Amino acid sequence: MTRARIYQPSPPATQSGRAKDSRWVLEYEPAQPRFSDGLTGWTGSGDMRSQIRLRFKTRAQAEAYAKRQGIAYHLAPRRAETRRSKSYAENFSPQRRQAWTH
Repeated sequence: MTRARIYQPSPPATQSGRAKDSRWVLEYEPAQPRFSDGLTGWTGSGDMRSQIRLRFKTRAQAEAYAKRQGIAYHLAPRRAETRRSKSYAENFSPQRRQAWTH
């Protein structure tokens, strides 16, 4: 039976905006283990579904697709929000606890 996981990807480190933050991804779990080619050293697999990544606007759409296609799925835990917005002026605050590094 085909298995997949549904999750929200973390935003790229090079982007600071919140656009496309509510996307959901359905990714198939590998059906067979990867193997290493002794001649080239490359890693390969005969599983073509491991290359497929489907994107959805909502979690409900992703779940509906999986149910419609008969795919067993599990939801990956939502990523924790650890970012705190900070202004440039906080670098010069008198309450700053860390030493200035410049």
